[in-house]
Order: sequence, then C-alpha cells, then structure tokens
Amino acid sequence: MNLAQVNYQQLEGSIGLKFAGGNVGTIVGESLKYIFAVAGILLLIYLILGGFQYLTSAGDPKKAQEAQSKITQALIGFVIIFASYWIVQIVAAVLGLDKIRQTFQ
Repeated sequence: MNLAQVNYQQLEGSIGLKFAGGNVGTIVGESLKYIFAVAGILLLIYLILGGFQYLTSAGDPKKAQEAQSKITQALIGFVIIFASYWIVQIVAAVLGLDKIRQTFQ
C-alpha cells in the first residue's frame, strides 16, 4: 500500500540569496536589498511607537520630550537610509559596478 508516494516537479531558477559564485558587487547588492527593507520596517515601527508615546504622555513634559526625541531620531534615521541609498547609486555609477546598480532597479 503506497499512500504517500507523490512526484513533485523541479522548480526552475534559484530561490533565496544569490551569493553562490558571486563577486563582491553581487553580495553587496543582494544584501542591501534586505538591509534597506528591514531598516524601513524598523523605521515605521519606531515612528509608530514614538507617536503612541507622544499621544499617551498626558501632558507630562518629560514623556512628551522623550516621544519627540524618538520621532526625531526616527526621521534622522530615515534621512541617513535615504542618503545611503543614493550614495551607493552614485558610487556604483562612478566605479562602474553594474551588479550593485541592477539590484536597485
């Protein structure tokens, strides 16, 4: 009796990170996609927590100041992430690193 005999089809193409046999440009390019995505998610969470902390400060100046500081830090982080994206693009264009530039397009 063969109850669990199933033939699966082979999936075409590779899945996951494309680091195998890659050079530095490929590794950096593939890593940056995930780093920027995680940074964006963390930025959103940090902004939401700062806004919630500000709304629940109930007029306490110390709590309101802490919340404003958290929101300011999140926005500064966004500017750093945004600037780093464009710095990578400019450096890749100047140095001719096509693998990095293809990652972001």
